[in-house]
Amino acid sequence: MENITVIIMLLFGVAFLSLVSKKYNFPIPIVLVLCGVVISIIPGLPVIALNPEVVFIIFLPPLLYHAAWYTSWSEFKQTIRPITLAAVGLVFFTTFAVAVVVHALIDDVSWPLAFLLGAIVSPPDAVSATSITKGLGLHPRLIAILEGESLVNDASGLVAYKYALMAITAGNFILWKAGLNFIVMSLLGIAVGVAVGFVMHFIHRKFVSDDIIEVTLTLLTPFASYLIAEHFEGSGVLAVVATGLFLSARSSTIFSHEGRIMTNTIWSVLTNILNGLIFILIGLQLRQIISGISNYSGSSLFIWGAVVSIVVILVRFLWVIPATIIPRLISKKIRQKEEYDYRNMIVFGWSGMRGVVSMAAALALPLTIHGNEEFPLRNLIIYLVFCVILSTLVIQGLTLPWLIKKLKLEPYSILAEEYGIRNIIVSETISHIEDNFSLLNDDLLHNIKSKYEVKFNRLQKTELPVNFFGKGKVMGGEIFNDFTKIQIDLLNVERSKLETMHKGGSVNEEIFRKIEKELDLEETRLWMEMYED
Repeated sequence: MENITVIIMLLFGVAFLSLVSKKYNFPIPIVLVLCGVVISIIPGLPVIALNPEVVFIIFLPPLLYHAAWYTSWSEFKQTIRPITLAAVGLVFFTTFAVAVVVHALIDDVSWPLAFLLGAIVSPPDAVSATSITKGLGLHPRLIAILEGESLVNDASGLVAYKYALMAITAGNFILWKAGLNFIVMSLLGIAVGVAVGFVMHFIHRKFVSDDIIEVTLTLLTPFASYLIAEHFEGSGVLAVVATGLFLSARSSTIFSHEGRIMTNTIWSVLTNILNGLIFILIGLQLRQIISGISNYSGSSLFIWGAVVSIVVILVRFLWVIPATIIPRLISKKIRQKEEYDYRNMIVFGWSGMRGVVSMAAALALPLTIHGNEEFPLRNLIIYLVFCVILSTLVIQGLTLPWLIKKLKLEPYSILAEEYGIRNIIVSETISHIEDNFSLLNDDLLHNIKSKYEVKFNRLQKTELPVNFFGKGKVMGGEIFNDFTKIQIDLLNVERSKLETMHKGGSVNEEIFRKIEKELDLEETRLWMEMYED
């Protein structure tokens, strides 16, 4: 009970610091990792450790599912080549480079342990990349590559992690078998993920009519996808990502507007708690971890942590530069289709922040092997992983805005794109009114049309997106009910046009979710008016 009380109180502290970070526009992942450091030096706190076998199951499925849900499938498809190069090639390259350096640097580290460490720190984190790059005016294509890389690379890194762990625990590792198994596991994981997504889509459409049940099923879906894939020896990570992408692209057909609002809110709360909890757990264990490596000198530990962090950062540039330039030299189609700016390549290279996935992988290391034998150098590996996370989040995360400013990258105007999309949607709705509601009562037609004309006029005159929704004149009786019903029908017209543009890849994911949420909230308000009347 005492341990639970400590964790809850620390979660309150993390929540408060998250509020402060949001108010002062400070990236939350950096706050969380610094919270872990502060917690580790607070005297009197207990050492709390989860069973390593359940760490992955608790943390990975919901965090990856949430990240996949907010990734645009159309943008993902358009950037599949750079995503694959970064999420597979760069991950294995980083794993190998870190292994070579660590094996040469630290005498006690065997090759399997060196590769294990490399696999843990190789994948950048989806949550960190999204949180830190948000609001920096980066081009949507660059953001799409960063987010897509952070989703898929977890699978690559964790497969390498699994085989390095197998080499330590079982003592056997054959490279060609590992490569073949990686392909099989990946394909099987994707297949399971799509299958689970298809089944859940069918269940939601045919059987679910209650918002609470919708949310409950959504919370259970990533765990089901992960566990089924792992049972059949596929990639649970890729299964969760595939399920998230599959259902996200079809969310408009399986959720009611109220269910969607509730689901988005609950998932945001859940992921915020899980992100805070993982760094609270590492903070509560960090003192014990440090004492477990007390046989090494402080200077050696500092140097090792710094060197591994530098290698992780530099290797990304060593891979990104040829991976960007060589395809352009080979393919004329790529040169014609894709704009090239070396500054975006630099920003991408500097955006490889590590985070919660690497931390979860480190905490999931078994305590013992071969019965009662302690896992070799477990504390040292967790310490080095934490050094990489701390270094990349604090150094790269805090300096990224400065780097973008120094490179003089012209900020991409997400507001300008948003205005254009809003204009198209409102214009389409006004045309629909003129074509289909000409026989309505004049007063009713005027009130309906004026609402959207107000929207349109505000779009033309307003420089900032304040409130595009006209409030309408409050009327009673039949006209009020008809007015409300028609507004709901027209919201569906807006939603249909928005979804069509989104499926065609012409709407940025951030804009799509923002406008979709506005429509959901407006529809909720209108239905409340109907019931109140």
